[in-house]
Amino acid sequence: MYRIADVAVVDPRDGTVTPHQDVRIADGRIAGIGATDGPDGDPTTVDGQGRFVVPGFVDMHAHPLNLADPTHELDLMLAFGVTGYRQMSGAPGRARPAVDDRTPRLLATPCSVLTPLNAGKPDTAVAEVRRQAEAGADFIKAALITPEVYLAVQAEADRLGLPVVGHLPAGIDPLAASDAGFRSIEHIGPGLGVLSGCSCHEDHRPPAASPIKAPPFPIPFADKIAERLLRRIVVNPAQLTSPAALDSIRATIDGFDEDKARELARHFAANDTWNCPTLIRIKAQQFCDDPAFAADPDLRYTTAKERKTWTAAAAAFHRKFTEAQRAVFADQFAFQLRMVKILDEEGAPLLAGTDAVGAAWVVAGTSLHDEFDLLADAGLGPVRILRAATHDAARFLRREHEAGTVDVGKEADLVLLDADPTAAVANLHTVSAVVRAGRHHDTGALSALKERATGRRG
Repeated sequence: MYRIADVAVVDPRDGTVTPHQDVRIADGRIAGIGATDGPDGDPTTVDGQGRFVVPGFVDMHAHPLNLADPTHELDLMLAFGVTGYRQMSGAPGRARPAVDDRTPRLLATPCSVLTPLNAGKPDTAVAEVRRQAEAGADFIKAALITPEVYLAVQAEADRLGLPVVGHLPAGIDPLAASDAGFRSIEHIGPGLGVLSGCSCHEDHRPPAASPIKAPPFPIPFADKIAERLLRRIVVNPAQLTSPAALDSIRATIDGFDEDKARELARHFAANDTWNCPTLIRIKAQQFCDDPAFAADPDLRYTTAKERKTWTAAAAAFHRKFTEAQRAVFADQFAFQLRMVKILDEEGAPLLAGTDAVGAAWVVAGTSLHDEFDLLADAGLGPVRILRAATHDAARFLRREHEAGTVDVGKEADLVLLDADPTAAVANLHTVSAVVRAGRHHDTGALSALKERATGRRG
């Protein structure tokens, strides 16, 4: 057992700060919390004076396990206070990593993402859902499927007790998807997505089209083929936006109806339909050629291969789209920020996520802090942002009894901050120590993790 002495305990549910507390850690859990006893000379005591303890941050949309060796990405996540994550793609039979107090906790994972290759028709999609359930998927992730296929997937997943999350199918009404039971919408869509239900020009929804076409007959190794295709697409999916889709986006923006947006947000709240905006991911897509991304000092944590791929993606984006078309993306992002604020104001639940690893300009670990800043740009306050990254993640995963607050009996996955996170979002960046499954990683240990990642720069 050891204690974190004289620390301020922050409750992310309401922003209450209780100063001068001792937090005792034993066997990977919080064993006790109470008024500080002051210093005692014990070398195992962690000095918390002037610091604030919060639950560990959770990245609710990440892909580190897509890599054959995700060691460095997991190191970076922990170094920046990420103690848990939801893996958003997988493969049948892929082994889950062992629980390790030196890496973030894997909280949930699917099997293969549903695409036209493995879910091109309702009957094949239903069979795939059954197969994934048998393989131990925690949820079903949809991407690039048609509304007809989605409805069949949702019905079968409901029968099997699995949530469906992911990309809203192009052409489906977001309200109808919410009513059907869609559990969490990623990237505010993606594409036009949620905004399509917030316009008086609903007839301008883009046609349902997918960059992956359904084969006329079942093919072997469809999952591996889909993974390779998705890996290329995921660098910057905005690159695939057609002129017709851009016209639809412009028409939707021009016809934006705030009353409809608020009605949709209230519907999400009533149905417990969550949104994981991944604003850093959206911004990196829709402003891919912004020189600020290429100049980001956090690129020191990436490999030469990643930087080369991302630079090429930025150049391709700049070549493909005219200045007027890039202005449509910029206007869309402004409305996506506005939509996040409306979702929050109307009580629709939100999660914090990034879409690291594989997405252009999205660096593991640091990108969650970028997400914090963009949520603040959308108008969310620091306590609300902290809650999205901690307590609300636990609530979504139905793990409130295990995590999400600094309470006795809960998992000792904690972050120590050097400034009050309830006062300003910038203070969420002041990570000076991390406790993962009870193991204390001090400032020096976190710096070593960052240095190890920097060593890959080559």
